[in-house]
Amino acid sequence: MTGQVSAHQAKTSPVWDARADLVVVGSGVAGLTAALRAQELGLHVLVVTKAAVEDGNTRWAQGGVAVVLADQHDAGDTVGKHAEDTLVAGAGLCDEAAVRSILDGGPAAVTRLRDGGARFDPTSAASSELARAREGGHSAFRVIHAGGDATGAEVERTLVAQAGTRRVPVLEHHIAVDAVRTPTGEVAGVTVLDRNGVPGVVRAPAVLLASGGFGQLYQATSNPEIATGDGLALALRAGATVADIEFVQFHPTVLYTPGARGRCPLVTEAVRGEGATLLDATGASVMRGVHPLGDLAPRDVVSAAIARHLLSAPGGVDDPVFLDATGIKGFAQRFPTVFAACRAIGLDPVADPIPVSPAAHFACGGVVTTVDGRSSVTGLYAAGEVARTGLHGANRLASNSLLEGLVVGQRVAEAVAADLAAGLLADPRRGRLPSQVTARVAERDSLQRVMSRYAAIGRDAEGLAVAGSVLDLSTTDSPLWTHEAVEDAALTLVAQALVAAAARRTESRGCHVRTDFPERDELSWQRGQLIRLSPSGQPVLADSISLEGVA
Repeated sequence: MTGQVSAHQAKTSPVWDARADLVVVGSGVAGLTAALRAQELGLHVLVVTKAAVEDGNTRWAQGGVAVVLADQHDAGDTVGKHAEDTLVAGAGLCDEAAVRSILDGGPAAVTRLRDGGARFDPTSAASSELARAREGGHSAFRVIHAGGDATGAEVERTLVAQAGTRRVPVLEHHIAVDAVRTPTGEVAGVTVLDRNGVPGVVRAPAVLLASGGFGQLYQATSNPEIATGDGLALALRAGATVADIEFVQFHPTVLYTPGARGRCPLVTEAVRGEGATLLDATGASVMRGVHPLGDLAPRDVVSAAIARHLLSAPGGVDDPVFLDATGIKGFAQRFPTVFAACRAIGLDPVADPIPVSPAAHFACGGVVTTVDGRSSVTGLYAAGEVARTGLHGANRLASNSLLEGLVVGQRVAEAVAADLAAGLLADPRRGRLPSQVTARVAERDSLQRVMSRYAAIGRDAEGLAVAGSVLDLSTTDSPLWTHEAVEDAALTLVAQALVAAAARRTESRGCHVRTDFPERDELSWQRGQLIRLSPSGQPVLADSISLEGVA
């Protein structure tokens, strides 16, 4: 499907044309789970991923999977208590029915994954009981993990191996550009580009976006280089509704390196769950008196506390704080990934505190969907970080994301099969290729700088106005003929949407912190904000969303 084409060909029609029942955009936990289940249901599936199949965001997840297994949990812990912790972390914006539905599906989803070959850490070599950790915001030890701190890598390994064994077709190094739509607006496939810019089209009655988040919107992030918001931008251009986009979770602890750009090594929250504490340069506790859970407070609380602490530090926000894990026995065995990252910069975490700082980590909002992935556009589904199911609200509870991908991924496949059987989806032959092959694009380095300065942890009206003005004035029309152009167009559109939503939300809630409106406003703002594209292609705020999600 690749080869050399002329500039004229690249500007006009696809070089190749394929068919499927379901196109899955992304090869992380949600995408591969959906693809495997869809294949079991007899659907012709094609997975499209812009990197190698194993290079999704899933493999970077360290902490684990938050789940209450029937035969392995703390005394008194229940799925209901897991739901309560999730609702508290979500700061009033979770959809309670969605939370309970997704978490109820967790034990069965994890059992399926283990039956498929996933190996989670036992309490001991001779035990069949799984080891469980506790992370920020959790009231019990319910986070199962693999390889110490390499849970995402094990989940990805398992799913990639299953996909290979079952011969699930995967189109690697191809980026999804735009939806193919019928004259009445249903999605009927996607256009793609290979790494050389060769265009193609996959026609299908169902498209699942499982493309991850947009951590590359910021200068420092825990996300890989491919997390550029492509799926979110594609959904907006296809007419879908987005919500809660202003809530970007910053992980409190990535390994600090001066002037860091791009993906920074994560220091999993489970390190604090094992007893590590956050200290400033003088040795004083960062979290003392901030929250009843101290160092195990929810991520938004810890990240904001670190940011406030550094504002008064001599070096300012560009300096680190320190995570003292020297009291954890067997650190190298329990956290081999963190240990290796520390040793790579000449640090011994067994003897020395680890310098850390917050970095962009997880998008709590996204394409508005039901708990089985249906969006507001017929034929378009979303799952994982690109979706807003209502599970996360204003701040994600640690280690809920892998669980969401496993549960919703399977449900999407079943929803697509049901919608196909009921004749609810469009005939792909009616799909028309997008008429526009250009988009507004800002220079990436400038965009990352302005978003990191004005739209990160602490925001205010003046800074958001500056960010919006810079984005408006610095964009130019660019043809979407390369991976880089598609990514930069996506980052630009997502940045504009985020800034608009953050400016309008005049309160602080979860991981949206307004320094000029520091209090939570339950009277006016206990609701999500809907975003769609205007006819001119600009993100506009629509009516608010109820906490019951979409029908």
